[in-house]
Amino acid sequence: MLQVTDIRENKEKYIKALAKRGIDATSVLEEVLNADEERRSSQAQLDEVLAQSNSYSKEIGKLFQTGETQRANELKEKTVQLKESSKQLNEQMLAAAEKLQQLLYSLPNIPNELVPAGTDENDNEQVYAEGEIPKLVDGALPHWELAKKYDLIDFELGVKITGAGFPVYKGKGARLQRGLISYFLDKNTSAGYTEYQVPHLVNEASGFGTGQLPDKEGQMYHVGIDDLYLIPTAEVPVTNMFRGNLLTHSELPITCTGYTPCFRREAGSYGAHVRGLNRLHQFDKVEIVRIEHPDNSYAALDGMVAHVKEILRELKLPYRILRLCGGDLGFTSALTYDFEVFSTAQDRWLEISSVSNFETFQANRLKLRFKDTDGKNKLVHTLNGSALALPRVLAGILENYQTDKGIKIPEVLVPYCGFDFID
Repeated sequence: MLQVTDIRENKEKYIKALAKRGIDATSVLEEVLNADEERRSSQAQLDEVLAQSNSYSKEIGKLFQTGETQRANELKEKTVQLKESSKQLNEQMLAAAEKLQQLLYSLPNIPNELVPAGTDENDNEQVYAEGEIPKLVDGALPHWELAKKYDLIDFELGVKITGAGFPVYKGKGARLQRGLISYFLDKNTSAGYTEYQVPHLVNEASGFGTGQLPDKEGQMYHVGIDDLYLIPTAEVPVTNMFRGNLLTHSELPITCTGYTPCFRREAGSYGAHVRGLNRLHQFDKVEIVRIEHPDNSYAALDGMVAHVKEILRELKLPYRILRLCGGDLGFTSALTYDFEVFSTAQDRWLEISSVSNFETFQANRLKLRFKDTDGKNKLVHTLNGSALALPRVLAGILENYQTDKGIKIPEVLVPYCGFDFID
């Protein structure tokens, strides 16, 4: 959530920055400032009325003690009027505060200056690429056909149990999935991240805290009877562990990792590009989350990018890194780097990680602050990234490591899987 005090002082900066997202925010920012002015005015009047009422109450007590009953009763009448005024002013103040809150919830984060201008994914900027695209044998298959051929994943069984987008992993497919999760967690913990196991359902406050609500409410599974949401990423419960905290300077940075299944409705997704593991309603992902001092957050972002690079280098998958343009940038992000692996059998790039800095956007919603060395309470910066999302990594391994005799397993995964070949 953007900070209204900063908007008040730098409105033109916000208009220019949000234009990079393709948003003309002039009118909504005016509404924000008007609602804030109304809230502050009502609050000031309310404070004045309450102060006057308190003053009268003290005076009434003294008047009764000295026998000045008539004057005391006159002041009592005035306190009744002040009470009614305070009730009306409080209602006005709360209404203005609610309007302000909803307006701020509707505004996305402002892009960092490094974010390129653009309208959609076609305008994203490639900043790095590594690895050779393998030359596959004649008749190479996409991963969904390999999964069926080698009995690794049963998509139809998932449809029977739940519906499309809920695959069942079997045999070596399940062991490879488990091996990837363990490998990712080991890489993250060896890099200094503390591992957490967190709930897979969250309350509404957690959804608002990290910005999934109200922006992506239609993409989240909602358990109405209990008013809980299935998590779309471990980012939500992990970051919300610190909601409302006031940290000390020495506690930063906080670095967390966790594995969870993720649940996304993906409404409106259809076509050949969502076949197999390309787009699922339930999938596994290992996440890394950092809570940083604002002065260090972009160095931390670079470190997260380097960390994901190392994982893909060990898996020996060809990949590239994109800096997302304003039009493709997530609602809460100030700067995002997407990692994509090349699917040789599909002849297309598949996103397998997003690494983002949210600056103070999430922290303001979370009321997550730290006491700096100057004694002032300040908002932290929050960051997160996938390290990694499993489905498309698995798809990339199956397709890029296939041979005419079967599928090789990346060397680094063999100790985790207990086998080096699928045939």
